[in-house]
Amino acid sequence: MSGHNKWSSIKDKKGKEDAKRGKIFTKIARMISVAVREGGPDPDYNPSLKSAIEKAKAENMPNDNIQRAIKKGSGEDSGASYEKIIYEGYGPEGVAVIVNCLTDNRNRTAADIRHAFDKFGGNLGQNGSVIFMFDHKGVLTIDKNDKDEEEFMLEAIDAGAEDVQMEEDLFVVTTSMDDFAKVRDNLLENGYEFHTADLFYLPQNEIAVEDPEAQKKLQKMIDMLEDNDDVQSVFHNWQNEDSENE
Repeated sequence: MSGHNKWSSIKDKKGKEDAKRGKIFTKIARMISVAVREGGPDPDYNPSLKSAIEKAKAENMPNDNIQRAIKKGSGEDSGASYEKIIYEGYGPEGVAVIVNCLTDNRNRTAADIRHAFDKFGGNLGQNGSVIFMFDHKGVLTIDKNDKDEEEFMLEAIDAGAEDVQMEEDLFVVTTSMDDFAKVRDNLLENGYEFHTADLFYLPQNEIAVEDPEAQKKLQKMIDMLEDNDDVQSVFHNWQNEDSENE
């Protein structure tokens, strides 16, 4: 009986991981399709598509899925047309939240995002209500391995990076939006591979939330938003080591 329980636990865990991976693939496929629609199907001439494909490969997304998403964006494969929408609002304790979406149904997405904010004591705001509290930057993370820190820092700055930080086993490179593609491509040419290569909304200041109940509500709200297929990423200014900005 214990063996059966153990297998059930493993199978349940695998099912949850597969479901999570499926959601990630869905989000990345939308990102690829929109990038193709906006900049064409050739990643060599479309930095957004190149970045999306790199993200797909980092998540072990099958090549067939990638090619299907490219065809959909090119109009070869009929399907939904996605648009980018950014929602802004406040979570419990006045934490500023930005929700970056790709959707084929604006009304559905707006209702879902509003529901997540309302359910956990937040408030969905107007455009511009919190985004001024963030800087829109490119962020690239790279394994340190045995790389010389000073040498890497010089290479990154020469490539056009604004800043380089050392965090545990990673180099964290920050760029302006305009220089993101140039820095990424220069570092790629120098043989570096990325854990992360994307545009982020980085908070100018973070808010500490002391109340345990408010912390739980915030985390549940963020989890609910991130679990939505239409949501690409969630950014916030909550000073919490256990939370992640995707």
